[in-house]
Amino acid sequence: MADAMEQLYQQVILDHARVRQGEGELTEYGGESFQINPTCGDQVTLRVRLDPEGERIQALGWTGQGCSISQASLSVMHELVLDQPVARAEELGAYFRELMAARGKELDSSRLEALEDASAFTGVARYPARIKCALLGWMALRDALVQARGRA
Repeated sequence: MADAMEQLYQQVILDHARVRQGEGELTEYGGESFQINPTCGDQVTLRVRLDPEGERIQALGWTGQGCSISQASLSVMHELVLDQPVARAEELGAYFRELMAARGKELDSSRLEALEDASAFTGVARYPARIKCALLGWMALRDALVQARGRA
């Protein structure tokens, strides 16, 4: 059973690495963050636009290059947080960071369920060198949201 789940998780990551949700430059935005992983060279520029009240993610776009893990994580993150309240996006980011810190141990079922496809990165967390790859986009989102909320 564990091998079947591992294969499913790998397929989710590969699918998102191939068909990257949210990839593209956002021209109207309130927050922007450039992040680079000095260990492997992965990099991303992420831009976010909030609704006029500054409470909901209205648009999110990113450009970058890197390994399949960093690119898939950005794609999954885009699907999870687009059109969500900022507070929910921040909560999901905290869950994902917790997942990476767990080093392959599963989170409680409610958090895994909330992460949807992002739960596929459970196995990635067992490899310390790859954790930074998976977290790259989430760190960019956190920084861009701080910037965007400061302008809203």
